[in-house]
Amino acid sequence: MQLRDALDDYKRNTGHATRFPGERRTVTGRFSGGEGRLVHVDADGELRDFGYPLTGQTGLVRSRIGLAVGNDVTWLDEAATEQRYVDDTTLIETVHDTDWGTVTRYDATIGDAHLTRASIDADDGHSNVDPEELSLVVYARFAPDGRDDRVGQLRYDDAIEVYHADEHDFLASATGFTDLRGQLPATFPELLDDAPTDLPRDRDGDRYEEERLSGEVIVDAPFEDGVATVGSLLTDRAETSRDDARDLLAALFEDLDTPDALAAAAGDTIPSPPESVPSRESVVADLRVLSLLSAESGLRIAGPDFDPFYATSGGYGYTWFRDDAEISTFALGADDRLGLGLDDWHARSAEMYVATQRPDGSWPHRVWPRNGALAPGWANARIEDGPDVDYQADQTGSVIAFLAQAREAGVEVEGLDRTLVAALAGLDETLAADGRPVVCQNAWEDSAGRFAHTTATFLEAYSELALHGDGLTADALDDGAVDTDALPADLPAHARDQATRVYDALDDLWVPERGCYALRETPEGEIDDRLDSSTLALASAHRSFDALGGDAGTVDDDRLDRLVSHVETVVDGLAHESDEIEGLIRYEGDGWRRAGQYSEKVWTVSTAWGANACAELAVLLADRDDPRATAMAERARDLLGHVSPGGSLCEPTTYLPEQFFDDGTPDSATPLGWPHAIRLATVALLDDELPKTAGRVAADD
Repeated sequence: MQLRDALDDYKRNTGHATRFPGERRTVTGRFSGGEGRLVHVDADGELRDFGYPLTGQTGLVRSRIGLAVGNDVTWLDEAATEQRYVDDTTLIETVHDTDWGTVTRYDATIGDAHLTRASIDADDGHSNVDPEELSLVVYARFAPDGRDDRVGQLRYDDAIEVYHADEHDFLASATGFTDLRGQLPATFPELLDDAPTDLPRDRDGDRYEEERLSGEVIVDAPFEDGVATVGSLLTDRAETSRDDARDLLAALFEDLDTPDALAAAAGDTIPSPPESVPSRESVVADLRVLSLLSAESGLRIAGPDFDPFYATSGGYGYTWFRDDAEISTFALGADDRLGLGLDDWHARSAEMYVATQRPDGSWPHRVWPRNGALAPGWANARIEDGPDVDYQADQTGSVIAFLAQAREAGVEVEGLDRTLVAALAGLDETLAADGRPVVCQNAWEDSAGRFAHTTATFLEAYSELALHGDGLTADALDDGAVDTDALPADLPAHARDQATRVYDALDDLWVPERGCYALRETPEGEIDDRLDSSTLALASAHRSFDALGGDAGTVDDDRLDRLVSHVETVVDGLAHESDEIEGLIRYEGDGWRRAGQYSEKVWTVSTAWGANACAELAVLLADRDDPRATAMAERARDLLGHVSPGGSLCEPTTYLPEQFFDDGTPDSATPLGWPHAIRLATVALLDDELPKTAGRVAADD
């Protein structure tokens, strides 16, 4: 997104009830990709690249596609449309109902290329125009190297090349071009005008330089046998020559010349689950989203970055180690239960966590997923040598939990043991003498304190290390980068002791008046007893801790009662329902992105977390033949229903947006990877473990 686009959107949406001006929204439409480049096909057919964090290439920032007969242009974004994914792929079919006929489009992103195949049916009573008289009009604006100034064009018989320095973007057509022209971006007077600017403009013969000195092009591609196909390709000049780029597009036009061929190519970019998996539509959607948001490195963006200028947020196109590691853990568990074939995912995640660990054993606030380089953030106290207040300690806990489970699952990555030992030392350093984490930032990144959620991640991290740390020794740290003097010889036993300390210290946050654990202890030492959905992480953390005791378990009866009370209180207390939606709000008093809405907004992460916590707790109860397991499992299924296909929080695209207004309008990052991973894991948990235990509980009843 360029500043010109942000200003144009600001003019169009200032004062809107549920839109924040200056953003590029993805709450409608679908994405295609899965191997780096990420292209959004809006519900009206507009194309935009969102893959910069994944590839370092900006590509297409704005587009329109239309039909032309002579000088008469009908833009497809003004026609009635229907859109869907084709089967289990990332191929997108968009049908436009126009005055000239029905246009069926197929959009597929294959590697760094994107193809749009359009066919027209003029024999449906719309028009008597011969399709051969029509041409496909494409207005495309590229921003190579993220620039919309000092950009140039090179034109060939079969393609147009737009370039600044390193990134070179190509546009071509399978049937060639019958006309093309350039255009300068919005001018200063247009930017300062109160009215937005409609693009593209008519040709201006007085501006000869606009033909070559911009990233904006308008081309006419003729139909042959009722079909026209255009393609774009993003390249790095050091890696791909001009001739090779043009040859690649030509080969794609030849090889992928039918919808079936496009579907086969698009299907290769995401895992295909077995036909026997439960809730298959949901599982396919989750795997698709997590693939789309992944870089080649294996790291993921939190979601498509709808707000690159930080107009109303801190951005989403980065990797947070909390979100990413939890996604990795959820995917690992689901793969183990459902047989999804995600071994490559687990290995790549582990490799990047090893590669991005800091010398002190922690991980930075956020990084660029394409290479793990430090990205803009506000919680890098450990890099700045500041106090741990501006550090999110839960991130380190989440990474440890995944790496320990991955190690047990047989993931072999060089340096894994060293990383776990260094992380253990770092975790110890941020555990206070009373057994709870020090003052730091929270999971929602909007306050500081000593949080129940952070405590849960420490409990789970220590427990998983104790369970799966056989053979770990401080000798793995042979470079002296981390002080190992405080680490005992038996690291799994030490992790077990630390887990027990955290388990006992959690009592300090119990609020008997509310029957739940507090959100936090404030930096001033006061108890903040508000309900917070992040505290639902205590359920899975206690399951990990309970496994330390073998068949007997280690969670005592009093703690189990408190845990049941906590989950029920949080789920009931954060429940919110309107005429259009039903789910959980993030926490009591949440004021973020409310716009004109009086109450807190419902979040898909919180709702999915509620479902997962109830499922985890149901298994823990069932392991003890506790009859409360049945009701808890039903709560899990009820909450899962809200975020499942057909539920009020799941869009017809199968995407889970981050938030919803009460009128049912989705908002913020869409799709958000975190709730998709939670949904995937919860489906697997409910299908695999609870049926095994439900029968035993019922028999005991």
